[in-house]
Amino acid sequence: MKKIGLVPKLIMGIIVGILIGSYAPEAITKILVTASTLFSAFLKFVIPFIIIGFVTAGIADLATGAGKLLGITTGIAYGSTIIAGTMAFLVASIIFPSFIDAGVAAQIGDPEAGMLSPYFTIPLEPMVDVTAAIVFAFTMGLGISALRNNGKGQTLHNIFQEFQEIVTKVLSTVIIPLLPLYIAGTFANITAAGQVWNILGVFWKVFFVVIPLHLIYLVIQFTAAGAYTGKNPFKMLKNQVPGYLTAVGTQSSAATIPVNVECAKNNGVSKEIREFCVPLCATIHLSGSIISVTSFAVAVLMMNNMDHSFGTMFPFILMLGIAMVAAPGAPGGAIMSALPFLPMIGIPSDGGLASLMIALYLTQDSFGTAANVSGDNAIAAVVDHINNKMNKKSSKAA
Repeated sequence: MKKIGLVPKLIMGIIVGILIGSYAPEAITKILVTASTLFSAFLKFVIPFIIIGFVTAGIADLATGAGKLLGITTGIAYGSTIIAGTMAFLVASIIFPSFIDAGVAAQIGDPEAGMLSPYFTIPLEPMVDVTAAIVFAFTMGLGISALRNNGKGQTLHNIFQEFQEIVTKVLSTVIIPLLPLYIAGTFANITAAGQVWNILGVFWKVFFVVIPLHLIYLVIQFTAAGAYTGKNPFKMLKNQVPGYLTAVGTQSSAATIPVNVECAKNNGVSKEIREFCVPLCATIHLSGSIISVTSFAVAVLMMNNMDHSFGTMFPFILMLGIAMVAAPGAPGGAIMSALPFLPMIGIPSDGGLASLMIALYLTQDSFGTAANVSGDNAIAAVVDHINNKMNKKSSKAA
């Protein structure tokens, strides 16, 4: 089983869950539901630590770098992520009503209604709530940044770096391996409640909107970069193909960095900028991930006849752009970092709806990662052009 990838395991979990929910005795289904419920409680316990580990270390890491270029790169990356999320919301608002109308929402009703209850639960409350974790992460991250700019704070920085490594280890050795069991339990329960085919009938259509949207946004990014730098955007896109395919195959931003640096070199980005910008953007630029999370969130809201207006979604998008910093360092990190903020738009951060979003996100995670890292090189080209202009200006001043 170790040789089987995560996506096949998730698909197997969905199939097994549907089969158990359809044909197994209720007692067997409840055993699986109990295991899934216990996992959900543990996930809810770990979520504040994910926020503290990722966000604190991610912000603290931005303390050092190429001075002004660091701020420029971070600003462009965040802006690109927010534009991607906003575009995903607009596209979802226009296209999704064609297959998620009032009739579909009424037919589905509450996906969690009629579900079986577990045999038992364990009272496991998070050590800190999500709001406290967010405030603490920002306070410590910004504080460590300020200290490091003055030659201090390295001890604290190391502590949170190692804390992030612990969180990443928990994700990679406990959370991610057990996700297929969690998904199987959720789908078994939804199937037993008679809702699974209605829900899957919606989500596969959402899936085939998200993937093309990734590609469209990549074209937009490279077209904008080409217009600003004077380079041929289609040639840049062609040079990016190895990086895109590597990300699809590895499902890892970190593993794609060496290939992506070479793609930047082929696009004419200077050594100084490509070796600075590509690794940084692999951590802070999440255009593909936010397109996926936003699209799935809008779909879930529509299915439940809940408010999915721009006023509801935009603060969520703004928060995701910050909260998912450094999330690509762990498998499934982006969706895990997004879970605590689902209540902002009325979706519980645990339970059936959240597990549906996790399942759908992870089945396309490789494409979201590929969109993330490919867009990094559009940013690298822009930053390199800005750096060249700054150097020319400095030369003239001298």
